[in-house]
Amino acid sequence: MLRDFAIGALVALAVSLPQCDAQAKNMPPFKVDVPAGAYTLDKAHASLIFRVSHMGYSHFTGRLSRFDAKLWFDPAHPSRSHVEASIDPLSLASDNPPDGFLESLHGPEWLAAAKFPAITFKSTKVVLTGRNTARITGDFTLHGITRPVVLNAAFNGGYPGMNLDPHARVGFSAHGSFKRSQFGIAYGIPAPGSNMGVGDAVDVTIEAEFNGPAWTPPNKGSTK
Repeated sequence: MLRDFAIGALVALAVSLPQCDAQAKNMPPFKVDVPAGAYTLDKAHASLIFRVSHMGYSHFTGRLSRFDAKLWFDPAHPSRSHVEASIDPLSLASDNPPDGFLESLHGPEWLAAAKFPAITFKSTKVVLTGRNTARITGDFTLHGITRPVVLNAAFNGGYPGMNLDPHARVGFSAHGSFKRSQFGIAYGIPAPGSNMGVGDAVDVTIEAEFNGPAWTPPNKGSTK
């Protein structure tokens, strides 16, 4: 049912980059030795998960497996960073789906993937909320409708590169939610006062690592 979460996950991915707002939070900055620049998604270390209430008895959990993201990261000025993500709604999957279940999610009552073949997110604002956290607002397009969605993101750290990984790397975790009815996907939403159906609220969880600029090894004899 939740097909709605096509969430763009977002959604994605869409994890921009927090660092700290030292003055606002009265705490020292979250220092990280990585270069500013363009970063690409490491798809082997990224996931996009969604959850939606199923009749109030459980939270159905699904995932979107085909997505990509581009990040411009500025560790010195994290609020200037921005991210874009694109998701294939046909990559929606779940554990042990009944026959025809995923096909129905791709169909006109839910994601209408044939008509709307991409779910996208493009950040428009990054507001620092802590040493390594930020609130990322972006334009989220699902089912042909674009509305603002907010992600709460955490910057998990990074490094400039090394012999075994000759590119900069950064990692983020993010969480957000939206109402699928606001994107024209209202099928199965329970009537007021009832749980018999599939919830309107879609919760999204994102984990993502990004590869950045190439690493320059230190000169021989350097202590670094």
